[in-house]
Amino acid sequence: MSDDLYAVVGNPISHSKSPKIHSLFASQTGEAVDYTAIQAPLDGFSETVAEFFARGGKGLNVTVPFKEQAWGLADRRTARAEKAGAANTLYQDEGGKLVADNTDGQGLVSDLTDNHGLSLAGKHILVLGAGGAVRGVLGPILAQGPARLVIANRTLARAEALVALFADEAGTTELSACGFEQPAEPFDLIINGTSASLQGDLPPLAPAVISARTVVYDMMYAATTTTFNQWALDQGACQAIDGLGMLVEQAAESFKVWRGVSPATAAVIDRLRE
Repeated sequence: MSDDLYAVVGNPISHSKSPKIHSLFASQTGEAVDYTAIQAPLDGFSETVAEFFARGGKGLNVTVPFKEQAWGLADRRTARAEKAGAANTLYQDEGGKLVADNTDGQGLVSDLTDNHGLSLAGKHILVLGAGGAVRGVLGPILAQGPARLVIANRTLARAEALVALFADEAGTTELSACGFEQPAEPFDLIINGTSASLQGDLPPLAPAVISARTVVYDMMYAATTTTFNQWALDQGACQAIDGLGMLVEQAAESFKVWRGVSPATAAVIDRLRE
């Protein structure tokens, strides 16, 4: 019997670690999974998805720049995908309807809490950026019950729009928005959801947001310390974490959505670090 077909779709896609991650999951769990990478034309995402499922594909991961298109293409969305406004996981239900999910936020929270032993409950958290990456993780972060969550962005209106969108999920969390320059007190956790690190740039933050108890998390990852994490360490942050664990954890959540099996992630993260 042939293995079930899965893939990651993006443009560009040659750099993707997803095929390696899912092949490690498959060998670890004994699941019959054949996982590849597909580069879709920038103007041909929906056709690529239709063709994949027409030839018997079981599930797709979706990465840049197609996550919003994946969300719009779906016949049905999970609650977490609905609020995220983007989807990184697609599959067909029993009736052949296309279902969109978003596992990014769960991946981030799992990396912070399971892999790094951090509790978000009662913490003061600063999130940098107000784009799709941040929108996708706010719900799961708020579900952890931080005392305060501040969204800082270059364009204040975009951060304020996210505060309005997630107000119903804030619970007892004090949720607010500001520009990058405004915060002037230390936070327990700062999450960089901008892509500035990849260009070697930094949001214009005051060093006062960092104290000796501050943990920083860059959703980007690189072979060396990211620009943002290095800046934070230079200001005296106690710990700096990159987004590789989040990448593996969101993949594990997708694997669970598709296969009903939760793979162990620690060994896979270690393999990718080698």
